[in-house]
Amino acid sequence: MPHFVLVLLLALIGAGCSNPETEGPEVLAMRKVTLPNGQQIRAEVEMNDLDMQKGMMFRDSLARGRGMLFIHQAPGLYPYWMYQVKIPLDMLWMDTRHRIVEISADTPPCHTKASLCPNYGGHENAQFVLELGGGEARRLGLNLGQTLEF
Repeated sequence: MPHFVLVLLLALIGAGCSNPETEGPEVLAMRKVTLPNGQQIRAEVEMNDLDMQKGMMFRDSLARGRGMLFIHQAPGLYPYWMYQVKIPLDMLWMDTRHRIVEISADTPPCHTKASLCPNYGGHENAQFVLELGGGEARRLGLNLGQTLEF
């Protein structure tokens, strides 16, 4: 019994030392994306089809310094749309070397029927797509041909 109490006490002490940047299950799906200028974006990672289809739907905001990184299984042409997305987004398509090959800046939300929402991007072979808040790509100086690290 004293062993159990000691383990419980150590667990409680350890719980009080948590770091908000590293606690909770959501951190398991986060990745730091380093920009060419050294700045970092913390991006939620989406890899399975259902999560990738949902993406930024129904969200009211995307904080500065945050993003969503979509990782496709293989390179291909991946058009995205803004159905049920509430805020403008910047979308950056990257090839297998993480080089930006296409940008859709200030992409507007679609407030109509799904069948009427246009597609954006998907004109260049890509494997990764990074979504940022509208205007962030310009503010951060992101351009075609630059490479991001993640």
